[in-house]
Amino acid sequence: MKELRAIVEHYRRADKMRAAALATVVKVRGSSYRSPGARMLITDDGRWAGSISGGCLEGDALRKARQVMADGKPVRVTYDTHEESNQNLGIGLGCHGIIDVVIERVAGEENAVTEFEKWINTRVPVAMATICSGTRLATRFYFREGESAYPDLEKHAQQALATGRSEMVSVVLNGQPEEVFIEVIEPAISLVIFGAGFDARPVSALAKSLGWHVQVTDECAAHIAPLFFPAADNLLLCHRTFVDRDFDITPFTACVLMSHNYEYDRDVLQKLLATPTPYIGILGPRKRFDKMLAHFAQTGVVLTDSDHHRIHSPIGLDIGAESPDEIALSIASEIHCKFRQRSGGFLKYRSTPIHERADASSEIFKQIFVQGASQKHRAG
Repeated sequence: MKELRAIVEHYRRADKMRAAALATVVKVRGSSYRSPGARMLITDDGRWAGSISGGCLEGDALRKARQVMADGKPVRVTYDTHEESNQNLGIGLGCHGIIDVVIERVAGEENAVTEFEKWINTRVPVAMATICSGTRLATRFYFREGESAYPDLEKHAQQALATGRSEMVSVVLNGQPEEVFIEVIEPAISLVIFGAGFDARPVSALAKSLGWHVQVTDECAAHIAPLFFPAADNLLLCHRTFVDRDFDITPFTACVLMSHNYEYDRDVLQKLLATPTPYIGILGPRKRFDKMLAHFAQTGVVLTDSDHHRIHSPIGLDIGAESPDEIALSIASEIHCKFRQRSGGFLKYRSTPIHERADASSEIFKQIFVQGASQKHRAG
């Protein structure tokens, strides 16, 4: 979502007289730096926002984009990076992958980027279907949950929304076989930080740098001064009793409790149990959370297996964090893992591809990292 925002901002800042083109990765076989859905917006002054690789394909995409800007005809380009010396690109790649990129002109009041602008603040997932073959290359359709805008693609779009996985599919549209890239655009992660102490500041700053929507709340007005959280989207003085009233917590919201006030964190946690948040992180040692569990047992509050799965206490990944900035990195990394359904760990010990690919077997997706050493939770 952060990349989409950057593309929209770049397009809005550009001189309206300038031509522009959009390059989108639509299919990958083997290894690549970016996955399907990566994109870059190029303007005819040579500037761009976003990326489709680690820098090795952008130059050639820029050259091809100039032709697309000139004649207005979209193209699908295939890059084979298996060869160490690719004569077409004039550089050594050796990434061992085949990457398909669709490049299209961006012009007029209604275009791909203006469509993106409609979705960057979405609160529910959207499936975007892009035709990647034939005479309708770069034509798009959009689907949301419960909608049926184009029957031929509805089945695949709803499946993509259910799994959250983008993929290339083969369909028949109006009697014509087509390849269609169905991409799931999910809302940006929304982070709510309960407790505005000094160690919450680097968490807020790091989350914003990742493109997340950040809200900070506390019961003490002095703690939530804008000076302390300049990047936060919202600072709110809120009593623990009104957490469920004042915050719209969705399945894309992560909640972090770091007030250092046991009773406050306990009461907020009880409120959060009734929300659909998939992640609740609690700063502090495990004994602190155990004390909360004992209190809940005495007061009749029952935590389900699902609740235990989404509550992370101690909070964060085990990276040896000590300082507030390091702890912020640990927290943000764990939240990212949670929403990407990954376990964290050293990539060198991963026995399956780093990026999930639609052409990989379902068994691969079920595997998790093979750890070189046992992971320990940080005690806070």
